[in-house]
Amino acid sequence: MTTSTQTQTLKSSFATYGHTAALKDGSIKPRGIEFDLVELSPITVAFRRMCRNLEFDISEMAITTYLTAKAHDLPFTAIPAFVVRQFWHSPIAYNVKSGVTTPKDLEGKKVGVRAYTVTGGVWARGILAHEYGVDLDKVDWVLVDEEHVSQYTAPGNVSTIKGGDLGKMLAEGEIVAAIGAGPVDSPDVKPLIADPLNTEVEWFKRTGIYPINHTVVVKNDLLAREPWVADELFAAFKQAKAEYLPKLKAGTDLAPADQILADRLQYMDDPLPYGIEANRHVLETIISYAHEQHILPREFHLEEVFAKSTLNS
Repeated sequence: MTTSTQTQTLKSSFATYGHTAALKDGSIKPRGIEFDLVELSPITVAFRRMCRNLEFDISEMAITTYLTAKAHDLPFTAIPAFVVRQFWHSPIAYNVKSGVTTPKDLEGKKVGVRAYTVTGGVWARGILAHEYGVDLDKVDWVLVDEEHVSQYTAPGNVSTIKGGDLGKMLAEGEIVAAIGAGPVDSPDVKPLIADPLNTEVEWFKRTGIYPINHTVVVKNDLLAREPWVADELFAAFKQAKAEYLPKLKAGTDLAPADQILADRLQYMDDPLPYGIEANRHVLETIISYAHEQHILPREFHLEEVFAKSTLNS
């Protein structure tokens, strides 16, 4: 692997997690790279700024935001460092007064989600379709925000109430269900899927799908000029994760986000698997879901999606 003789100072934005903290505090440094860190909260702000303005050399990005960007030829490419993962049965909520009793009842009704291409929405809709037989084209999807990729046009069964509050809309019955509304202070709002936490574990054990939420992208012109950056960056993210895992496995003095990952060690060996081969089935699944949901014009091959030097990871 060849690196530049001069250190590259790269404008970067990614969140601080237990498994990225060493990169943020400088205790782990990728060879030949100095991060010029831009701290943004929530980190989703970085996704939009990268898609709209190509603001960063390196940016964290939601996986389906990235796939949508790739479909519209935005000039950045991912490395297979998957820094956020989440199961998506639990965040599907409904109003018990809506007449909905099963997921199939969502057909013909209004269901809210922040944006159509938001990753959690794609995963949750895929679960509704493949596990519960919901015809997604028969649901009226109601959005409350813009897509990160402004070039994307949503299908005809999608409408937008810009600035709407999903939780309030759900509690008041304006929509019958929502994906990712967060905690809603209403006795009428309940999880749509019964026993969602155990259902998520059973689904993972049966399908092997552990949903990827966020990856890391690098500007194409940087990769063309300095192709070694992808390998060095990926190696640094892997090292930071490797040094974090023993703390997670020790299970003491963990922050809430770390505890969630530690709990997953009960039924998986690695709560943060990186690389292509460990995630091939999951990646192919999210690409398939995005195609089925009219986000991608076709199913991409992984060789098109990730930096070439990382494909054997």
